Amino acid sequence: MNIEKPVIRPRRLRRTPILRRMVAETAVRPANLVLPAFVREGISEPVPISSMPGVVQHSRESLRKAAAEAAAAGIGGIMLFGVPEKKDAVGSGALDPEGILNVAIADVVSEVGDSLTVMSDLCLDEFTDHGHCGVLTEDGSVDNDATLEIYAQMAIAHAEAGVDMVGPSGMMDGQVAVTRDALDSAGHTDVSILAYSAKYASAFFGPFREAVNSALQGDRRTYQQDPANALEGVREALLDVAEGADIVMVKPGLPYLDVLQRVRESVDVPVAAYNISGEYAMLEAAAANGWIDREPAILETLTAFKRAGADVILTYWATEAAGWLRG
Repeated sequence: MNIEKPVIRPRRLRRTPILRRMVAETAVRPANLVLPAFVREGISEPVPISSMPGVVQHSRESLRKAAAEAAAAGIGGIMLFGVPEKKDAVGSGALDPEGILNVAIADVVSEVGDSLTVMSDLCLDEFTDHGHCGVLTEDGSVDNDATLEIYAQMAIAHAEAGVDMVGPSGMMDGQVAVTRDALDSAGHTDVSILAYSAKYASAFFGPFREAVNSALQGDRRTYQQDPANALEGVREALLDVAEGADIVMVKPGLPYLDVLQRVRESVDVPVAAYNISGEYAMLEAAAANGWIDREPAILETLTAFKRAGADVILTYWATEAAGWLRG
């Protein structure tokens, strides 16, 4: 049997690791990565998060150490989430200058402020006893505009603690505009905004709820986006850019790579993706059972975000992955 031999052979450029590296279309760098980190009030040692193997609720001291390790690994930033001892209906701990998130910001800035972008989650869900991202009306729904007033105060508190970038994540209408105005009016014009623009009401947030000791009652479908909608995600991102966002984000990451790509094609600011807790937990569980090879699976996941258009990737693997990428 005579088989015509191919003239065009794409495999030639896959023959060696050096060739593959030379022609790679996508590259993840440590500087593209941001480490989300949880700091818990009232503990002296890190507390493991059972649904996120390898991730902990930090004490203030262990957070300093983790931040230093992240800076040494060359990653781009660290995103801080606070876990207070006491919560109430209006999340008052979020505004307290001595509250856990505000003091943690100051701790990390003093530790690594010259070598790591220090970011903060600007939301009330960690601080409210009902677990919602805003204050509630008498009928139990989230009061958008009353919540914005608190976000404005929270942004100023974070800025006064020394943060480089705030991340309004509650999906309240107008949250970026209110945050920008509050920061500018208080003289914090250099503090930038990473807007959680396309944030979906996802089933993959489960482990995060454990990480912040959430007491969520009900769900967040009246303010987070419907997973069925992609164009809505682009619209939200465009609104946030118009309101002053410096970076826009799609969250979760893996189930919404199509949204990430659409957002990247539609805006002229950097785009972030959040590789969230449920995505992390699934891969770690599969690796622990020997079903997948952990390191290449993690790197493939991060490459998928980058290939889809992410300039910045928030991932719990940031410090570890940076070591592999540098190696």
